[in-house]
Formats: sequence, structure tokens, C-alpha cells
Amino acid sequence: MTSQLQKSKLCFIGGGNMAGAIIGGLVAKGIDKQNVWVSEPWDVNRDKMAATGVRTTASNVEASQDADLLVLAVKPQVTKGVCQELAAAWAERASLPLIISIAAGITLKSLKEWFKLPDGRDPPIIRVMPNTPALLGEGASGLFASDDVSQDEKYLAAALLESVSKVTEWLDREELIDVVTGLSGSGPAYFFAMVEHLIESGIGLGLTREQATHLAKQTCFGAGKMLIESSEEPAQLRINVTSPKGTTEAALKSFEASGFKETVDKAVKAATSRGKELGETLGKA
Repeated sequence: MTSQLQKSKLCFIGGGNMAGAIIGGLVAKGIDKQNVWVSEPWDVNRDKMAATGVRTTASNVEASQDADLLVLAVKPQVTKGVCQELAAAWAERASLPLIISIAAGITLKSLKEWFKLPDGRDPPIIRVMPNTPALLGEGASGLFASDDVSQDEKYLAAALLESVSKVTEWLDREELIDVVTGLSGSGPAYFFAMVEHLIESGIGLGLTREQATHLAKQTCFGAGKMLIESSEEPAQLRINVTSPKGTTEAALKSFEASGFKETVDKAVKAATSRGKELGETLGKA
């Protein structure tokens, strides 16, 4: 964690799972809890945040008034109203906070428009697409910054996300955020579906549900660890397991005959397209 992040006043608008994961990561790394404000309308979520020792409120304006960095972690459908509320409250501020938006689908164009102050100023904004393994500190995030974000601000954003993400990738085009959504944002669900079907196949062939579940989960975990820790490419790791005319080869040929590659490609493209559609729709709201 950078010294700049340690000294910064942080604000989270929204205290849901992803905000909670980031805050938990920051607290674990020794952030000054009194420098962290969370605005959350629901009592249950607000109480959970308060239990970590950070400062809480139901008022977005109160939480953000002195913030150097603001994490926008609200549902896409309410993002416009929240941004406009904050912009109206910041009219007297000499400088504006860095905004990190994890509101899915909301484009920089929309955010800039909604955050515009009466005097024409708007804050620097970074869009981030995290994923749910961030809840365990094992996330992967894609980031895209508006043109007015400085290098120091990028360092600050990266330091914040490193509290929950093992991988942070800066993108050079905003539309690639939708690709990140299709690949890593939605990606955990693809693996969960694969494990789900492995379990059912094992049960169908005679294993108990408990046996099939334990074996499938550990296989997924072990294979993932090999991917991370090995210097070899995924294709080579696959080849290493695949003996000529063996059982794995038989299974992979079955995948190939069923159009496995095309199925995965279509799934990632479908999620990417849906992300783009959501951004266009919400931007008109």
C-alpha cells in the first residue's frame, strides 16, 4: 500500500459486497480506519461496515465532503441520481476527488455528464470491472481512466485495488471494459457451471454427491493453482495431461466434436455484447 493511499481520505458510496471486500482488504493492510467513510442507506449493511471500525453514514454528501478518492459502488440504476446529488454538493470545493466507478455498464461519457458541476468542472474518473473472487482477495480487475487522470492518481487507484485483486490490467480503450466483463467479470460463473456439470456427471456414473463434489472442487482448485504457479502456457499444461489414445484425449475429442471452443467464444461474446447494451441503455436513462 502506498503512503499516498495511507494519507488519503477515502469515501465509499454504497456498502455492498464489493465495497466491503475492498474495505476489508484495506483494513487488513493497516489503513487508518478514521480516514474511511462509507455511505450506505440500508441499516444492515451500514452496521456491517461500522463493525470494521470505519466511519459510516446514510448521507452521501456527508461521506464525500472531504474525500480525496471516492469509490462509486452503487447499483447502475441509481448511479445517475447519486452522481448528480454529489455534484450539486461539491460546488464550493476547490478540488474534486478521484472517482473510481465499479458501477457496471456506466460509461465515462455518462459519468462525466452526471458529475458535471454548475461551473463546468468534472472530476477525474476511472472505470473498474472487478470480479467476485475479490471477496477472497483473489480478484482480477480491468481499469480504464479518463484523459484527465494523472499518473499519480493511477498509482493510487492501483494501490486501492491491490487490496483485493491479484491482477490489475490497465486498458487503452474504454470499450475493452466490456471485454473484461465477458472474460473475467462473468468468468467465475463459467467455472462454477463447469464444476456443476462435472459433479452431475460423476453422480450419474455412480459417485455419491459428496464424493463428486469434493473431487470436482479440488480438481478445479488444483488446476487453477497450476495455471498461476506454472511458467507453462495453458495449452502446454493441457498437453502434459493428455496421453496419446488415453482417457483425457477421449474427453477432449468429445469436447471438440461438441464445439467446445465455439461455445466458450460465443459465451464471452454474449456477455461482452450485453455489457455494451447495458451501458447504452443506462446512459439514456
